Amino acid sequence: MRICVIGAGYVGLVSAACFAEMGNQVTCIERDSERFQLLSQGRVPIYEPGLESLIAAHLNNGQLRFTQDFAEGISQAQVIFIAVGTPSGEDGSADLCHVLNVAEELGRHIQSRCLIVDKSTVPVGTGERVAQRINRQLAARDKKFQVNVASNPEFLKEGSALDDFMRPDRVIIGCDDGQDTETLRRLYAPFIRNHERLLCMSVRAAEFTKYAANAFLATKISFINEMAGLCTRLGVDIEEVRRGIGSDKRIGTHFIYAGCGYGGSCFPKDVRALIRTAEQEGIEPGILRAVEARNALQKTLLFQALREHFSGFMQGRVIAIWGLSFKPGTDDLREAPSLVLIDALLAAGVTVKACDPVATSAVAMRYQMELQAGQLSLTDSPYTAAQGADALVLVTEWKQFRQPDFARIRGMMRMPVLFDGRNIYDARQLAELGFLYRGIGRPQLGSCMVSAA
Repeated sequence: MRICVIGAGYVGLVSAACFAEMGNQVTCIERDSERFQLLSQGRVPIYEPGLESLIAAHLNNGQLRFTQDFAEGISQAQVIFIAVGTPSGEDGSADLCHVLNVAEELGRHIQSRCLIVDKSTVPVGTGERVAQRINRQLAARDKKFQVNVASNPEFLKEGSALDDFMRPDRVIIGCDDGQDTETLRRLYAPFIRNHERLLCMSVRAAEFTKYAANAFLATKISFINEMAGLCTRLGVDIEEVRRGIGSDKRIGTHFIYAGCGYGGSCFPKDVRALIRTAEQEGIEPGILRAVEARNALQKTLLFQALREHFSGFMQGRVIAIWGLSFKPGTDDLREAPSLVLIDALLAAGVTVKACDPVATSAVAMRYQMELQAGQLSLTDSPYTAAQGADALVLVTEWKQFRQPDFARIRGMMRMPVLFDGRNIYDARQLAELGFLYRGIGRPQLGSCMVSAA
């Protein structure tokens, strides 16, 4: 099938590469000259395991190509995917300017009937708005056909996006035309051969499903984080509670890990957009507001715990941070809890030594002055970060941090204090090694004399 993907961002690149992998002829439109040049060389401007090699392979075999020419890019396409960004506007609503601009351009350049598919995360009713804009332009050009717009939301997890696309839990197709539904069914058939995981529904239902799914997952995270706060006050270990409730099939084990808050490009933005949608419809989104507020509070807990541990005397301390990206497997810093912690530590006069396998370059761009002043240093070595630290804080649970040599680390630190923002470590084992351990919603174990700064 001949496919065009408009937008070479995270969703667009993964979609284009995976469709090419299944033998489709894929053209990806990217207007930014710097990104276009990079992609044309088989290099990818984002970190996603396996993506660069897949794109390079299909550039070489001719299944995938990149172009900056919009008209040429869509000229032969049977299916055109819109995969441009929908960032949060000032009021929290999804900013559709990129999507609607693409719609206008499609209306000016489409020469024959094709199927337009919204891959971007968009509010309910966007498909109708996109169709209206395209068809109005077609009518002005005296074209004797109209196009339909379907919704095909993505459910990709950064760090495992290729596997999510190739072996999806479900594929949702929002389409109000039987022929177009069959087109998308055939396109996705190779990805769902072993199990029928394709769900067909109306365009509006598909648009809403994406928001509802992300909002529900964010709600689960915020719920367990609030329970962790209660556990801290009541002397209960949230890990025991998590195992207890997770064994209930109605609840399950996914997304009930207490931690230092969620981030990324989806959950925060989509929760805000759904809140705004509810407000526009005259509905008070009390649960969603609570989810957002809980997550904002959760991102401050690690700094509060550090300040409490040092009795408020933070000036001159050296704090090591392991993990900067919002989750493992990506260099994405959007809404990352690490940034909230770093900002608070720097403001308190702390020297920060931060470590991450792939996100240090992005952090360096954000904190250029602090790096030059020596208040922040960056490394990809967890041991270098821990050297001389008054406390070590685990923020992002990269595999490299799961089983380090803690006996060695204890000897390197000024004070063997560990704050586990993801509850991945064995508290008793660390206490036996001489660490003071503090997790999220877990009893403190071990002891450590706090020295003067």
